[in-house]
Amino acid sequence: MEPTPEQSPHHAYPDHWEADVVLRDGGTARIRPITTDDAERLVSFYEQVSDESKYYRFFAPYPRLSDRDVHRFTHHDYVDRVGLAVTIGGEFIGTVRYDRINDQGRPASAPADEAEVAFLVQDAHQGRGVASALLEHIAAVARERGIRRFAAEVLPANNKMIKVFRDGGYTQRRSFEDGSVHLTLDLEPTEKSLAVQRGREQRAEARSVQRLLAPGSVAVIGTGRTPGGVGRTVLRNLLASGYTGRTYAVNRAFDEGLATLDGVPAHRSLGEIDEQVDLAVIAVPAHRVPEAVADCGEHGVQGLVVLSAGYAERGAEGRELQRELVRQARSYGMRIIGPNAFGIINTAESVRLNASLAPESPARGRIGLFTQSGAIGIALLSGLHRRGAGLSSFISAGNRADVSGNDFLQYSFEDPDTDVALLYLESLGNPRKFNRLARRTAAVKPVVVVKGARHSGSTPPGHAVPVSRIPDATVSALMRQAGVIRVDTVTEMVDAGLLLAGQPLPAGPRVAILGNSESLGLLTYDACLAEGLRPRSPIDLTTAASPQDFRDALAEALADGTCDAVIVTAIPWVGENGEAETGDGQVLAAALHKAVAGGSAKPVAVVHVEIGGLAEALAAASSTAAPRPRTVTPAADRPQLATTLSTGPDRSTAPATPPAPEAGPAPEAPTTPPVRPGPGSPADPKAGPAPEAATGPGRIPAYPAAERAVRALAEAVKYAQWRRQAAVPGKIPEFLDDTIDEPGAAALIEAQLATAPDPRGRPLTHDEARELLGRYGIAVRPTLPAPDPEAAVAAATRLGYPVALKTTAPHLRHRADLGGVRLDIADEEALRRAYGELTDLLGKPAELLPVVQAMAPRGVDTVVRASIDAAAGAVLSFGLAGAPSELLGDTAHRLVPATDRDAAELIRSIRAAPVLFGWRGSAPVDTAALEELLLRLSRLVDDHPEVVSVALEPVVVAPHGLTVLGASVRLAPPPARSDLGPRRLPNY
Repeated sequence: MEPTPEQSPHHAYPDHWEADVVLRDGGTARIRPITTDDAERLVSFYEQVSDESKYYRFFAPYPRLSDRDVHRFTHHDYVDRVGLAVTIGGEFIGTVRYDRINDQGRPASAPADEAEVAFLVQDAHQGRGVASALLEHIAAVARERGIRRFAAEVLPANNKMIKVFRDGGYTQRRSFEDGSVHLTLDLEPTEKSLAVQRGREQRAEARSVQRLLAPGSVAVIGTGRTPGGVGRTVLRNLLASGYTGRTYAVNRAFDEGLATLDGVPAHRSLGEIDEQVDLAVIAVPAHRVPEAVADCGEHGVQGLVVLSAGYAERGAEGRELQRELVRQARSYGMRIIGPNAFGIINTAESVRLNASLAPESPARGRIGLFTQSGAIGIALLSGLHRRGAGLSSFISAGNRADVSGNDFLQYSFEDPDTDVALLYLESLGNPRKFNRLARRTAAVKPVVVVKGARHSGSTPPGHAVPVSRIPDATVSALMRQAGVIRVDTVTEMVDAGLLLAGQPLPAGPRVAILGNSESLGLLTYDACLAEGLRPRSPIDLTTAASPQDFRDALAEALADGTCDAVIVTAIPWVGENGEAETGDGQVLAAALHKAVAGGSAKPVAVVHVEIGGLAEALAAASSTAAPRPRTVTPAADRPQLATTLSTGPDRSTAPATPPAPEAGPAPEAPTTPPVRPGPGSPADPKAGPAPEAATGPGRIPAYPAAERAVRALAEAVKYAQWRRQAAVPGKIPEFLDDTIDEPGAAALIEAQLATAPDPRGRPLTHDEARELLGRYGIAVRPTLPAPDPEAAVAAATRLGYPVALKTTAPHLRHRADLGGVRLDIADEEALRRAYGELTDLLGKPAELLPVVQAMAPRGVDTVVRASIDAAAGAVLSFGLAGAPSELLGDTAHRLVPATDRDAAELIRSIRAAPVLFGWRGSAPVDTAALEELLLRLSRLVDDHPEVVSVALEPVVVAPHGLTVLGASVRLAPPPARSDLGPRRLPNY
C-alpha cells in the first residue's frame, strides 16, 4: 500500500517491512506499515475491540478514538514514529506502535535509542500469536532505525501482554511503578530470542500443513456434472478412501434442483453450505480461480489445494497470475498447495483423506512423501504401492507457489505417524532454512532427498529462489553435514526409505552375507566394498539349502556380535527331484520372519532372484503399512513387490556414487517432538517393542539387485553414524578467544571498505590480507617484490636463504606445472640464474610480477578456502593443492561456523586424505595444526560477513606445524540474510 502525499517525503514508505506470516493456529496474516489511508480500517478495528482490551491499552475507559487519535495513529514518519498492522482480508486484527523517547520519556529523535511500544489485538484473534509476531517485526524495524530498547507500561492484570514480553526471549528488566508494570527490553537478538522465534515458526508452519492434511470438511470446487474430469475424479477418490469428514461438491453450473452428487451434498457456491469448510480443492480453469478463492476466503476456508493449471508453467503472464493467486489467498489467511498440484493424501485412520488424482489411496504406513513434480509423485506412489510400502502423508506441490519442502519438514518433525521423510526437490527456495530444518528433523528421523535439476540450474516455474553459485557437489556435502540422506534417483530414495522405515539403524559398517548362491554372494560382497562397508566373507548355504537352513543361518548371524547388518541372498533352490523350485517363496519368507521374530537390533535386507511368491510374502510382511483393524486383505490381493519403479525421468538404472561417509555437528537442541519409537531409530535393547512390532513378524525389505540393497544399507550406515555423532555436539575451542582480535579486525574491515571505490567491495593487497588474517592468528609468510635481479637478491638477503622465487601474475598463480616457481634457491648465484631462466621462459618481469619468499618446511600442499554464497551462506572448503585434486573435484565442504568435529571431518573426508596420515610410509603431517587453521578461518568469516571470500593457497602442512604461503581476501558489503530476521513467508 503506497503512502499519500501527506507522508513525510524524505521517509519513503518502507515496503520491505511488509510480510506474510503464519500464526500459531496455522492461518496466515499480513503485517505492513500503517498509512494515512488506514483511518477507516483503524476505526472499524477499534470498534470490534472489547472494553477490557481498550482499558488495558489506555489504562482508562476509552470507548472510541477521537479524530486526533486517528490522525496520530495513522501518520508516521517511519523512523521515530512507526505503526504496524496485522491484516486478514484487508482488515486490521492487531496493531503495534512505537514512539522514540529520550531519557525523560519525552518524544525524541536520533541519537536517542529507546522507544515506547504498545500493542492492541482484537479479542477474536487473541491467542493466535498475533502480538508475538508483531513484537518480532516491530523489534526488527526498531533495530533498523537505531533503536536498541523498548519500554512498555502494562497493567498487572494484563497477563497476556506481560507473557508476550516475557516469552520473547529478549533480555529484559521489570519494575513496578505507580500501579503498573514497567518493562524494558533490550532488542539485540539473543540465542534465546532466536530459539523462541524458530520454535514459534516451527509450530506454526507445522500446524499450517496439519490443517491442510487433516481437515474436518472438504469442498471440491469444479466437480463435473458428468463422470470424468479432474474435479469429479478427486471427489470419487475422496469417497473411495473412506474420508472421515464431511464432503461437498461445488459447481456454479449445477442445476438449482440438484441436491446430491455421488451421494454427497451438491451446491452452487460455498455460501450455500451451512457448515464450516476447512479445505477447498479447486479444479476450475485458471481464469475462474480468483472467483473461487474469493468465495473460499469470504466463507472461512482454511486452506486450498489448487489443481488448476495455466500458471507459471505457461510463461510470464502465468507467473503473474500465480503471484496474484498467492497474494489473494494469503490476504484471507489461507495457505496454498499448488497450483498445478497433483493433490494430497493422509492415511491416518482418523482422517483417511485422498484429495488427489491418485486412483488408489496407499496403505497406512510410516513414510511421509513430498514432491515438487506431479509426474514424479505418480511414479513414487505407484512404485511404493507395488512394493507394499505404506505412507503416512503425501503432498504433491506442483508449482510450489506457497507450501514448500521446508513446510513439509516442519510438519514431519512433529508428526508422530511419520518415521521417515522422503522429498523430491527441484530447488531450495531458502537453503539456509532447509539446512537448519533438515538437521533438526534428521536428529529424530531420517530425511531422504532426491534433488532434481542438479546440473541445469532450473527451478520450479515462477518460484523466486536465491541464485547460488556453489556446485552441486557442495550442495550434497552440506546436506550430508545436516544429516540428510541424499540419493541420485527416486528408485534409490524408495530403496532407502523402505529399509529405514522397516529396520533398525545399524550399529556399524560390518555386514554378514549369507545365501544359497556363491555368485550372488560375491556380487553382494563386491558391492559392499564399493560402498565403503566392511563385509564378512559370504556364507554359501549351497543351492540345496532349505528354508530351515536360511532360518538357522540368519538367526546365527543376528546373534553374532561381529556383524552389524545382514544381507540374505536367495535364488530358486533345488528340490528333492533335482528341479528348481520357484513357487514356494512364502515358505522362505516365513523362515526369515521367524529368524528375526525375536526383535533383532540389526537390519536385515533380502536380495532375491526370481523366487516365486517371495516378493509378495516379504512385501506383505515387510510393509511399512499399519494394518487396518477392520479389514483383512487376502494374500492374493496384496500388492506385488516390483523390481523397479515405472520407467520415467529418474533413470533408475543409472549408477550412483554417494560421497564418503560424513557426519555433521549436532543439530540445534529442539523441543522433542512426539516421535514414535520404532523403525528408523537406533535400536535400544532396553526399550520395549515398537507399537507396530506387535502386529506381525519382522518387516524385511527385498531388492531385485545386490547393488540396490547394499546402497540402501550404506546410506543407513552413514546416517546412523551421523546420528551417533550428532548426539554429542562439536565445540569451538576456547583457546581461539585468547588469540583473536575481533574488534581490531572489524576496524580494519571498516576502514578498507570505506576506501573501496566500488560499492561491491574490493580485494585486499597481500599486506592488507596478512594484517587482517593476523588478527585471527593466521600467519601468512611474507613475500617481497622482485622487479629485477637486484631487488630479488636484496629480498633474499633480508629473508634469509634458502628462498623461493615465484611469479604472481594471475595466469601463472599457483601453477608450478608451468614453470613459474623455483624452490630451494640456496645462494645469490642460484637466485640470479633462476631469475634469468624464469624471465627467459615466461616473459618480462613486469608481466610476471615475481616475488621472493623464504622456504617453508617440507610437507603436503593443501588449499583452504571460505566463501559466502548468497543462498547457502558461508562455506568452508578444504582439499589438496594441485591439478589432480581439482580435476577430480576432491574437495570437502562444511557450513560455517565449524566446530572441532567439523574441522576434523573436513580433512578426513577427501579421497586423498591418506596422504596426510602417512600414506606409503611417508611421515604423517600435523593435522591438529590444520584443524586449528580451519577453525580460525571459520571464526573470521562468521564474525565478519564482510569477508566474502578467502583463499589460503598453498598451505604447506609439515610433520610439525604448517605454513600459509599465499592468501587472497575479498571484502564486500555482506549479502542480506533472510534467516536472521523476523519470521516471514516468501514474497512473490
